[in-house]
Amino acid sequence: MNEKKSLPGFPSRRAVCTGTLAAVLWPLPLRAAIVPAHAVAMHGAPKYRPDFTHFSHVDPAAPKGGRLRLGVQGSFDSVNPLIFKGDVASGVRDYVYESLLVRSSDEPFSLYGHLARSIEMPPDRGWATFRLRDTARFANGTPLTARDVAFSHALLRDKGWPFMRASYGRVRKVEIQDERVVHFDFGGARDRELPLLIGLMPILSEAATEPSNFEQTTLTPPIGSGPYRIASLEAGRTIVYRRDPEWWARDLPQMRGRHNFDEIRFEYFRDSNTMFEAFKAGDIDVMIEDDPGRWSRGYDFPALREGRVVKRELELRSPAPMSGLAFNTRRPVFADARVRRALNLAFDAEWLNASLFAGLLARTQSYFARSELSSHGRPASDRERALLGRHIDAIEPAILDGSWKQPVSDGTGSNRANQRAAVDLLRAAGYRLVDGVMTNQTSGRALTFEILLNSRRQERLVLAYVASLAAIGITARPRVVDSAQYELRLKSQDFDMIQSVWQSSLSPGNEQRNRWGSASADAENTRNYAGVRSPAADAMIDAMVSATTAEDFTAAVRAFDRILLSGHYVIPLFHPQRRWVAHWTRIAGPIGDGRPATNAGLELDSWWANPG
Repeated sequence: MNEKKSLPGFPSRRAVCTGTLAAVLWPLPLRAAIVPAHAVAMHGAPKYRPDFTHFSHVDPAAPKGGRLRLGVQGSFDSVNPLIFKGDVASGVRDYVYESLLVRSSDEPFSLYGHLARSIEMPPDRGWATFRLRDTARFANGTPLTARDVAFSHALLRDKGWPFMRASYGRVRKVEIQDERVVHFDFGGARDRELPLLIGLMPILSEAATEPSNFEQTTLTPPIGSGPYRIASLEAGRTIVYRRDPEWWARDLPQMRGRHNFDEIRFEYFRDSNTMFEAFKAGDIDVMIEDDPGRWSRGYDFPALREGRVVKRELELRSPAPMSGLAFNTRRPVFADARVRRALNLAFDAEWLNASLFAGLLARTQSYFARSELSSHGRPASDRERALLGRHIDAIEPAILDGSWKQPVSDGTGSNRANQRAAVDLLRAAGYRLVDGVMTNQTSGRALTFEILLNSRRQERLVLAYVASLAAIGITARPRVVDSAQYELRLKSQDFDMIQSVWQSSLSPGNEQRNRWGSASADAENTRNYAGVRSPAADAMIDAMVSATTAEDFTAAVRAFDRILLSGHYVIPLFHPQRRWVAHWTRIAGPIGDGRPATNAGLELDSWWANPG
């Protein structure tokens, strides 16, 4: 397994690492002097200076020891988080694998040296050179070298997640300058995010990784360089991580006050009600609640009344996820945007929010709701209009001037005004009510479609929506399938409508290509479920990743938001205004001033076990 039979210095034993992007040992031509940096920001300057001692949102004196028990709904059959196949156990990517750079979560997108002690880049970010720390080690004690970095890039470029293949495939060449220095040449790509994406690439041990079976699910614990090792697991039920007392990075500034628990245990549950009962019984330590009804009515039990459990509502600073019912526009029934708009009008959001969610949620008005990146309620700036150029015609006037909002009903459950407007739109799209059935006048086909679901929990909302559609002669059929069939049908784009969630951040970039880019519309394993093919959206993604200032970046994101809203690719659902968290007082964390911008202070890797 470890024999190497190629030329000295050439990465040889695995074909995945050879070819046009192979890592090669050769001297580089002289370049203008560029000062190595301890950190890099997507825009502007990093918050922390080179001599920083710890991130401000952690407690550097946090005690070590104890155990953290967490609950997860679902199951798992793999511990390889770097491939598409399988249901991956929670925590592997976070606790076992590390990257060249690490995020500071109290900044939108700044990265600090970790496995790499420094990064060098020219002003246009056309290449990046990473200098590794001499102390970096894998859990088995072997040094982490430039060769492992080059190997990881080639392996994940060819066999990793689709977004890895897309991003890492944009690297023209990888060059190993010496044992601790690796150079990435981006071939003139106008993508200022690409060095940061490489910086966040998980690094694997070449000696401990076999490429020939890398794409297969496995329950064999991997060898990483992270703070924890997998101590034990029971497929689908439990996985336990144990802190490595000899972890090479334990005293670095970016890790001070973090990774404090000696043991982290994930317990798996079939449904959220069972998980909540386990939390009340003290079998898990934290409950991140997503059920408004349970949050408003269910948290009344002895441990909470006695103060052994605390209930918190945390301010959120990051964009809300886009949760919505996605139209597969590849299907003829959804090819016309007027039909999609009509189906949104038939969605009675106000009544559903009151009836199902205790009125505690907000209707999502933007793909970046709850943040400064949202276009909702803001007229397009001159900067946005200049970026859009000829694509400005792709945006509806009301969305361009900031006056547009999602349809609003009277909340009584009748929704008559919006239903009449929906029927008018459908009439304009060539439909008529024939004996109570909405029928296409050209084809003679009834307007009917399937809503594919992967959990019974989704049915409550969907069944109410189905009833609203039936009132205007439209037949929608909910169908719940198991997770394996669901993933297979998504992979082959065999669905009419699904309910899905797209997570958002303060630094959207290349990941948007896989969600909404034209090149991903027909790709296997795409997250472009709607089948979006919009030159305007493509242009704004390019503008995001090439922006050199925060102002240009914000303008590009808002313009992109307007384009997606104008396409009516999803029926947006709801999002919470705050994060709901309850936890036992046997654990504590730095919630309060200085909490991270991205997750309201719920960075459990900076929490600790309370003494006694």
